[in-house]
Amino acid sequence: MPVSAATEAKLREAMDRLLAGEPLHTDGALTKENLAREAKVSHATVHRAEAIVAEWNAKVARPVRRTPGEVQRDETIAELRKRLRETVAKNSELQNKLDALATVTANLYFENVELKKKQAGRGQGRLAALPATGPWKE
Repeated sequence: MPVSAATEAKLREAMDRLLAGEPLHTDGALTKENLAREAKVSHATVHRAEAIVAEWNAKVARPVRRTPGEVQRDETIAELRKRLRETVAKNSELQNKLDALATVTANLYFENVELKKKQAGRGQGRLAALPATGPWKE
């Protein structure tokens, strides 16, 4: 069953907008689904408009699955994922260094505490009061 002249006109206008890269209702990908959306008709209506489908197939030999914006978006996502992987790896490395430094610091702290205990234990018997008179006083 063919489509009405009004529907065919809507499809031609939609096709012209998509091919010009100026879509109003879609992301601009050159697909028959977007042609239907751009014309605000059903996908089945597009396929009933045989003349439009033939013209579309002649102008769009191979459907473009990604628009330039989608390509840019995908490249940006890939770059951000790469940067994220690098950052996670660097953070992991820094966390390992921090853990090692915390261990060394804890060991040094406990060694310091033990040395202070030993020093305090040795010094108790050796302290003596100095006489009030002597060669150092005049």
